Amino acid sequence: MEDINIQHKTHDGKRPKGGLITMPFIFANEVCEKLAVVGFQTNMISYLTQQIHMPMTTAANTLTNFGGTASLTPLLGAFIADSFAGRFWTITVASIIYQIGMVSLTTSAILPNLRPPPCENGQVCQEANTGQLAILYVSLLLTAIGSGGIRPCVVAFGADQFDETDEKQKTSTWKFFNWYYFCMGVSMLVAVTVIVYIQDYVGWGWGLGVPSIAMALSIVAFVFGYPLYRNMDPSGSPFTRLVQVCVAAYKKRNLPMVSDAKLLYENEELDASISIAGRLIHTKQMKFLDKAAIVTEEDYAKSRSKPNLWRLNTVHRVEELKSLLRMGPIWASGIILFTAYVQQNTFSLQQAKTMDRHLTKSFQIPAGSMSVFTLSSMLATIVFYDRVFVPIMRRFTGVERGVSFLTRMAIGFTISILATLIAGFMEIKRKKVAFAHGLMDKPHETIPIMVFWLMPQYCLHGVAEAFMSIGHLEFLYDQAPESMRSTAAALFWMAISAGNYMSTLLVTLVHRFSQGADGSNWLPDDNLNKGRLEYFYWIITLLQVFNLVYYLFCAKFYTFKPIEVVNRDRGEVDHHGKELELGSHV
Repeated sequence: MEDINIQHKTHDGKRPKGGLITMPFIFANEVCEKLAVVGFQTNMISYLTQQIHMPMTTAANTLTNFGGTASLTPLLGAFIADSFAGRFWTITVASIIYQIGMVSLTTSAILPNLRPPPCENGQVCQEANTGQLAILYVSLLLTAIGSGGIRPCVVAFGADQFDETDEKQKTSTWKFFNWYYFCMGVSMLVAVTVIVYIQDYVGWGWGLGVPSIAMALSIVAFVFGYPLYRNMDPSGSPFTRLVQVCVAAYKKRNLPMVSDAKLLYENEELDASISIAGRLIHTKQMKFLDKAAIVTEEDYAKSRSKPNLWRLNTVHRVEELKSLLRMGPIWASGIILFTAYVQQNTFSLQQAKTMDRHLTKSFQIPAGSMSVFTLSSMLATIVFYDRVFVPIMRRFTGVERGVSFLTRMAIGFTISILATLIAGFMEIKRKKVAFAHGLMDKPHETIPIMVFWLMPQYCLHGVAEAFMSIGHLEFLYDQAPESMRSTAAALFWMAISAGNYMSTLLVTLVHRFSQGADGSNWLPDDNLNKGRLEYFYWIITLLQVFNLVYYLFCAKFYTFKPIEVVNRDRGEVDHHGKELELGSHV
């Protein structure tokens, strides 16, 4: 067992593995991955429309589809890490694949033959041919596959460095999520300022080359820290265990339920590798799954050794499946928030491109750098939350982290509603100025209204993310079975993926059904001034209101993961539901 090895080394006088000393090596990998993906994705709408010459709605959907795919692949990466490869090797190999994709993307930006020729004045722009699009999509696919191994594993690998059974390190885990997101935010801030500036004013070759170089250096740094890491051994496929419980419960569906839950099958030795921090104890929900742990005469002969897991499972394994099923409704509530959030990289960016972005006569803010306001507000909110909000709330609630992650998520949902509501009014303001200056039919002319009118919606999205996204990540990591921590992180990215695909669906439906007989459209391809973008923002606002009501209902009736914790100092066993006392604070 990994825990035993760690303690043995400590008794020998050697430094225990893990802890804060590993953070620079782990964060370096995540920071550079974010620098690369955000540096490209933030300004990708400009690359696709100006360099590849895609129509606006096609480019917007390509962007959200790429974001969705890149957020879907973490499920595969989590499966590989939790099943057999372990998190360290999954991160390492995935980083190399990501590096290959970035090099390919950079090469396509440098070589003229790999993209369409520049537009001539007054002529229709030539779109990319099949070969050029193929190189673009293969490069994006490689980066998406690489992200799939990095994203779910880095956050879980970082949290693994703190021993949950050690009271001194226990509080470090939830703080880790704040500072993980903070470091990620700093790298994204650099991406949307420095990298986007290089892309717009130096060239896409350097704009993609710099993140590629940074990614290469991060791989070296991450591998260099290997001797310091606390590596948790993979415990076999978690998905196989989940299927086994389902199959066993189905086979015994006709059996009557036992009168006492203590009669259900337990096997500490069998569950040892997947319950290092404590075994899950029986809960009363979803009793039909408990039948997988009923011991029959046929099972009894084998139950004392290793049973046939396709017929008989332990209570711990049954509760693993129950935990994931209970998490599902709250996990799903995060999807619509990410749908609202991704509009900053599509239509909000297009709004910014039409507005006055000059800070001085000779310098103007790149449109792709507008998300600097989102990231700055997110970083400021994280620091405020950790240093001010938590200590104050702790006095009122008595909870170590200030408020429960469920409460934190609810606050984020509420702020996100305000962000999209205000975005609609800002669009009306922008179009009024365009109309007043006779610019409604001149989409490429700069409207004399400062781009800072968009600051409220960008900043509110940043505050909302600091509350909701980190709370969402905390919730998934804390409530997931310990052997599925990479899978839990993958679920976070899957919510982002679903949010991107939801955005694609909404854009497609609105574009299709708002088409007028005269060619008008809420989301026009060529002239945003003639559209009704505010209606689109308010549709998302309405969806978020419904989503908040749904979330509050789910949170009210949520049952926290019950776990049996062995106190090593006193040799006692404590049964408790993690965060159970917070259920009334939602």
